[in-house]
Amino acid sequence: MFNGTKIEKKVDIANFLEFLKDYKKEQIECTHHTFFRLSEKQRKIFTCKQLREIITTKRPFLVGIQYNQNYAIFYKHQNKNLKIIVNFNNRKVKIVTFYFIEEWQIPKI
Repeated sequence: MFNGTKIEKKVDIANFLEFLKDYKKEQIECTHHTFFRLSEKQRKIFTCKQLREIITTKRPFLVGIQYNQNYAIFYKHQNKNLKIIVNFNNRKVKIVTFYFIEEWQIPKI
């Protein structure tokens, strides 16, 4: 048995950014699950609009495909490590969830 959220394969960042160019901001959506880890206070700080902006304008430092076929995208944001989990389907990018992680939690792939 394996952990579906573990990264199976590293993705070349330039290839990922090229792939992402096929999607417009309007095609990037948050789900009911996106903000479930956050407190009410945090939900007022982090918005779907802000996450879209990060995905479409920032360069990740690591991208991988998880065993569950979601993409784990890692960014430096506000001097922290931000992990955003997305799923590509039906010409949409669904933001599954996101959270800040410590340096030791960055996968070695």
